Amino acid sequence: MFQPKYACLVTGASEGETELNAFDNALLEAGIGDINLIKASSIMPPEVEVVQELGTLGKGAFLPVVYTAVSSKQRGDILVAAIGYGRSDDGFGVIMEASDVNRQEEEVRKEVEEKIKFAFARRGIALEEIRVLSKTHKVQECGCVIAACVFY
Repeated sequence: MFQPKYACLVTGASEGETELNAFDNALLEAGIGDINLIKASSIMPPEVEVVQELGTLGKGAFLPVVYTAVSSKQRGDILVAAIGYGRSDDGFGVIMEASDVNRQEEEVRKEVEEKIKFAFARRGIALEEIRVLSKTHKVQECGCVIAACVFY
């Protein structure tokens, strides 16, 4: 069983020749373009230390990531993605994410915060900390924005 030591919130946005290339370029901007993303759900183990910057990740590593991404080929679209976590006093955490097109960044951030609050309320756990990271991108030709929590 993989037991991560660290978690880091990252965002990236970019253009690309196709939506998949835009996604790949956004991953590169976020610093996670050379790892294999293993989609994780929403739980942060209590012993994980949240860091502000990614450590060195081995090329091709398979790492659990909670992420959301949105892409568009419509020039002028505003893409927004947000990721956040909440933690209890013992370090247990819940991660939530949201992304959309042509919504205000602050609305999407608030959506993530509300999801975190709902998750803690459902579990009957006191919420001690919330952190949200978000990114927007105005599409030129074909764009993508991603927000992720990487475990390593």
